[in-house]
Amino acid sequence: MKKFIIKIIIISLLVVGITACSNEYFDVNTPSGTAQPDQLRMNDLLAPVIHSSFEGQLSAELTFGNYVQNFVSQGGGAAGETEAAGLWSQVYLYILPNLKVIKEKAVVKGAIHYGAVADILTAINIGIATDTWDNIPYSQATQAPQNLFPAFDSQEFIYTEIFRLLDGAIIALESVDNSGIKIGREDLVYRGDKAKWLRAAYTIKARYQLHLTKINGTAAATNALASIAKGFTSNSDDFQMFYDAKKINPWYSSEILARNTGNFHRDIASQLVSSMNGDYFPFQSGLLVIDPRLPRFATNNGAATWKGFVSGSGKAPDGTAANTFFVENGYYTSINSPLVIISYAEAMFIKAEAAFIVNGGTPTSIGSTSTAQTAYMSGIAASMSKYGVNGTNYMADASVNVGTAGLKLEHIMKEKYIHNFLNPEAFVDFRRYNFSNQVFKGLKIREELLTESNEYKGLWFRRASYPSIELNRNSTNVLANRKAPTESVWWAR
Repeated sequence: MKKFIIKIIIISLLVVGITACSNEYFDVNTPSGTAQPDQLRMNDLLAPVIHSSFEGQLSAELTFGNYVQNFVSQGGGAAGETEAAGLWSQVYLYILPNLKVIKEKAVVKGAIHYGAVADILTAINIGIATDTWDNIPYSQATQAPQNLFPAFDSQEFIYTEIFRLLDGAIIALESVDNSGIKIGREDLVYRGDKAKWLRAAYTIKARYQLHLTKINGTAAATNALASIAKGFTSNSDDFQMFYDAKKINPWYSSEILARNTGNFHRDIASQLVSSMNGDYFPFQSGLLVIDPRLPRFATNNGAATWKGFVSGSGKAPDGTAANTFFVENGYYTSINSPLVIISYAEAMFIKAEAAFIVNGGTPTSIGSTSTAQTAYMSGIAASMSKYGVNGTNYMADASVNVGTAGLKLEHIMKEKYIHNFLNPEAFVDFRRYNFSNQVFKGLKIREELLTESNEYKGLWFRRASYPSIELNRNSTNVLANRKAPTESVWWAR
């Protein structure tokens, strides 16, 4: 990390290597060379930081999507141990040092709303970092050149910081900013809409509060309900960033262009497909063959049935050939598709799960409250709307609309899992429930992992390993915090 920090602090406080995104902001407002902090405005840094935040999430998902069986490596292979080095580089090279500069400038100028946005982005990035590696550098992470060997903070401390940052941002956004400095088109998410940032802060807070149910029990779920009540109100609040023809969506590049040109790509896994084609939750009405969202994610090339990849042999669960691939011009696989960090539909599933837990629900209990049932159905409706499909028959089917008395945790988590396709948050959910097939119906460890000839044979991966580049540069602190990739992070122990 020390080389990362030296590069960003001493040589340049501008993010380098970022090209145009969305509204061509980078073309017209990002200096072409390097600059010192006093030469930069806050809005010179915000767009690149936002861009890097989404790209970092993508880097995590490229492995974690395999861990949760959204997809498999070409032909059905499972992902092994990962360093998630791309995420580490984004967070420690491009994001945290620049957010520090934004925050310092915001304080000097009294631009409290700009500072609040910086704090929300900091919380998002240290959140995914700690959920990926457990203990991480934070309090000393941007102290170069005075400190080139930053210590690691515990995940418990990082979570305290996440809530501190979000609470501070909420107070600031609810206050009047008299600085005269406005957030504009450099904001690639909300274009300076303060109310949306405020709702985002509450929703993100609820997500991280719910992560702590093993630590704080029902209190964590109660806290999440209080936050979500002030969070997103519709799909228009979704925290996402769109690409365009100049800066094309990375899933389109890595999956559609790659497959069309005969290069390495990924295929859609059976856990996702079987959760959507009636294998695990058989449809009751006779009006459905598949979840209407499935064609927005995948194609089966016109086959009569949908069969996801389950093993290295390229087979489906029934032993026949699998046939599901990333679909061209799907929701996430068009040139101008977005990347999504958190959405209104997820907020509703957070509310449903939290209400289920507060009511005493467990992975095996049946029945809950009208609050949980309503939020569950609202989440499905929002998901159908977001993906642009008609969900009327799906939502009316008895396998989905189970009623308050029939609601199980597996229903809520199935819908959250489907909606959060290609979102690394799914890996958090799998770990929170210890990869339980009582919560994630049909879930089994991949066959390849049962035949591994190393110490991880038959074990679920639960964290990334620290990148080798950090081990080489900050070995004492890395070794003091390193654990096996199959060991749980703090909030899942």
